[in-house]
Amino acid sequence: MIQGTGSSVGKSILVTALCRIFKQDGYNVCPYKSQNMSLNSYITLDGKEIGRAQVLQAYAAGLEPEVYMNPILLKPTGDKDCQIIVNGEVYGNSTAMEYHELKLEFMDMLKTQFGDLEKKFDIIIMEGAGSPAEINLRDKDIVNMGMAELIDAPVLLVGDIDKGGVFASLCGTLMLISDDERKRVRGTIINKFRGDVDILKPGLDMLEEITNKKCLGVVPCFNLLLEDEDRPAIINKNITNLIDIAVLRLPRISNSTDLNALKIEDDVSIRYISSIRDFRNPDLLIIPGSKNTIEDLNYLKESGLFDKIKEYKKTGQIIGICGGYQMLGNSIIDPYNVETKTLKIDGLGLLDIETVFETKKVTKRVEANLISDNNISVYGYEIHMGVSTNGKSANPLFNINKENYFDGSINKNGSVLGTYIHGIFDKPDFREFILNKIRGKKGIEKKESKDYENLREKELDKLADIVRTSLDIDEIYRIMEIK
Repeated sequence: MIQGTGSSVGKSILVTALCRIFKQDGYNVCPYKSQNMSLNSYITLDGKEIGRAQVLQAYAAGLEPEVYMNPILLKPTGDKDCQIIVNGEVYGNSTAMEYHELKLEFMDMLKTQFGDLEKKFDIIIMEGAGSPAEINLRDKDIVNMGMAELIDAPVLLVGDIDKGGVFASLCGTLMLISDDERKRVRGTIINKFRGDVDILKPGLDMLEEITNKKCLGVVPCFNLLLEDEDRPAIINKNITNLIDIAVLRLPRISNSTDLNALKIEDDVSIRYISSIRDFRNPDLLIIPGSKNTIEDLNYLKESGLFDKIKEYKKTGQIIGICGGYQMLGNSIIDPYNVETKTLKIDGLGLLDIETVFETKKVTKRVEANLISDNNISVYGYEIHMGVSTNGKSANPLFNINKENYFDGSINKNGSVLGTYIHGIFDKPDFREFILNKIRGKKGIEKKESKDYENLREKELDKLADIVRTSLDIDEIYRIMEIK
């Protein structure tokens, strides 16, 4: 198990790297995170919902993502509330305290499921959440030391030196856990290092002496085109390339991974905006998904972005995805209080659609073709509670293959598009179509878009090379009692 001194220390990406390393070494390896809290989720082939971090880890292991890799997913809907997904399906909504009291009810399920995985794989790499030193949560823990204890897994503890105070973080974490838990920690890893390792070495020697734990290596900072749940790229506000794509940084933004494929385009700049001051005049505005569409729509109205978007529509191009698609419509109706106690709210009115929230969540993988050009295909997945209906001035955007329905909407002049399909930019066709439309408008030479999946495989191999040369992999094998 990989545990961390806190959130965002790089647990997810290190598990990804180890999955690829062990796969390269010929082992049948599987990632596992018993409980994940994230608004970035994915739909498996059988229509189950899991966290995106386990998806990248599955690809690194050469596996199709499946729900057993992340049996419990928590999707925050507010500061104290979340939707609970168990084995890929909605279990219910709860407050933080209600879920804390509920957690131990899942313990037997987790133990049984993990036992099945042990029969199937040579190696299982588990990922913790946050920190094992969250002492107020330890009595009902099912994701850090509680899970490691349940299935008797050795633990490697990761600290982030880029934040500063990594030695204190590692030593403090070990001090706050119990003696038995401290024995379970078999080594430490320092992550995100910048600089000369020789300067760091005296500190590593002192760390080993103080903790009586071997430091298994120092992993440098790196910049690869891989999604990282612990490192959301939602801080850039600068225009760095010819094509300026602005993304609304919604307070409850979900599935921001929809934008990953756009980042591989050489002439594209993606920046995130949260105020009128940041808006400027982008070539394309993307309104991403939201876990609470009504609250985020209220945020747009309060911040002034609501009116700014309506003004921008006169000359700009807009794409809304899932919750962003719903916001583009005339109204959103929530008769069953699925999101809030607001029964109805007016949308931007840029697409002639009306959305009604239902009690059953739609979760499915889809393949589709653009109605205006059947040669342009997309694949992705749907995750939504709302059902949107087109009015007279909105045309459907996609034809869903092998199923008798259409998805999305487009206005009469093609300047505003909306869809429920997450991952629409992953396949080159639609990405190339949208970007070449912008290039043509700007007088830039049109280009053929790159294949995102092939690039991801190459980047995963690069990641494995970096981590393999940084860590004592032989010692990790010994800890696992494999070599």
